[in-house]
Amino acid sequence: MKLQYRLKKNEDFQKVIKQKKSIACPTLVLYYANNNLGYPRVGISVSKRLGGAVTRNKIKRQLRMIVSTSIDYEESKDYIVIVRNPFVNAEYANNERDFKYLLNKIKK
Repeated sequence: MKLQYRLKKNEDFQKVIKQKKSIACPTLVLYYANNNLGYPRVGISVSKRLGGAVTRNKIKRQLRMIVSTSIDYEESKDYIVIVRNPFVNAEYANNERDFKYLLNKIKK
């Protein structure tokens, strides 16, 4: 996922969360909001409670890969993905399925 498509600043995270549009499953919470940029941006939040730095970085790498293959780059939305504890022990395919499920629910 290119840097252009990432949310990094705290103020950007707060704008999306302030919209209070979210959807959740046991492994992930997905906040979303419209933007006027013409392309989507994604922010990933992984709590320290999920593990050490190595574990958190692995989770972020997996999520970036899932996002880059799943997201529609024609949409103009901001997303924040918050990882829950069951994500760590689940398999990659299950995590990918959960993320795609949340994206499809937003589009309906």
